[in-house]
Amino acid sequence: MSKSIYILNELLVVTFNDILTIEQQALQQGIFKDLSVTEIHTIEAIGMYTPRTMTEVSMDLDITIGTLSTAINHLVRKGYVERQKCLEDRRIVQVKLTKKGKLAYRVHEKFHSDMVKATIEGLTEEETKVLIRSLDKLNSFFKQKYHLKNVMKKEKDND
Repeated sequence: MSKSIYILNELLVVTFNDILTIEQQALQQGIFKDLSVTEIHTIEAIGMYTPRTMTEVSMDLDITIGTLSTAINHLVRKGYVERQKCLEDRRIVQVKLTKKGKLAYRVHEKFHSDMVKATIEGLTEEETKVLIRSLDKLNSFFKQKYHLKNVMKKEKDND
């Protein structure tokens, strides 16, 4: 294995593991001690402003409705999420964040924003573009190789 490949492998593995660990520690030390990383990502998938159906959220998280229902039950009990019937079709259940859920969303969003800013701090515009292309290429590899859905495509389409 060439030195560059070895270094890249180590950086990717260590960075991925560190992000998960730091994210969990940040939650445990902050005001949201009762949330897991999985729960904060569920809050993130629900979003800030518009109630969403369980199907929409489960598709975004790539989990079953049953798995999401369990997570939502915990988040409702903890006061982060509330369920409501859809006005147009009362059979459809929507979920939305409570005030507490929106605060958790914002704190988590700031964590990610700080991480991205620290990553590109000191890089030129061209270096930032190379980093973006490299990470996009890595992301595409994983999606293709492991048949993951393309979340970034959806976000790019919204830009």
